[in-house]
Amino acid sequence: MSKPKIAIVVGSTRAARFADTPVEWISKIAKSHADIEVEVVDLRDFPLPFFDEVASSAWVPSQSDVAQRWQKKVAEFDGFIFTAAEYNHGPTAVLKNALDYAAKEWNKKPAGFVGYGGVGGARAVEQLRMHAVELQMAPTKAAVHIVWADFLAVRQGEKKLSDIEHLNQAANGLIEEITWWAKALKIAREADVLAEEAKAA
Repeated sequence: MSKPKIAIVVGSTRAARFADTPVEWISKIAKSHADIEVEVVDLRDFPLPFFDEVASSAWVPSQSDVAQRWQKKVAEFDGFIFTAAEYNHGPTAVLKNALDYAAKEWNKKPAGFVGYGGVGGARAVEQLRMHAVELQMAPTKAAVHIVWADFLAVRQGEKKLSDIEHLNQAANGLIEEITWWAKALKIAREADVLAEEAKAA
């Protein structure tokens, strides 16, 4: 079996976003795990309109060229780690919109989260886990929560994320869990394809 391919999705597009810092940090840790391939996927590269299709792409092909390109990109991966900024006790609108603009491309793949904000983005992450379930993903128990004190220390240049050992431990735990699920679900999806091919033969 080929190595599972994991996307680290940058879940904010603001000019002043913090997301680049945890993305760089967790990407480096993930790339040290030799049994997965890792790619950063930036939502800035997919300027999706706010959802304006006649229906979900689960039922009707999307008309937006950007949406079609986004769906093809999502389909390339076997698992996802999303950065989750918390705005008003929820995830960013741009990330929720990106989730809504794909359907079957998410199915039967693991989803993990790196949250940050007042309580480490926990409320945003909990909402995203519910969205992931509806998209037939497998959200992991393990997550990274960059709480406000750590966020400020990093934002103000007093520390780097890599200096905070409990975050390094959480990141490795998340990556190990994503990797396990990505391998297991990749095998299961491939078995489904073979079963369908056998039926059609």
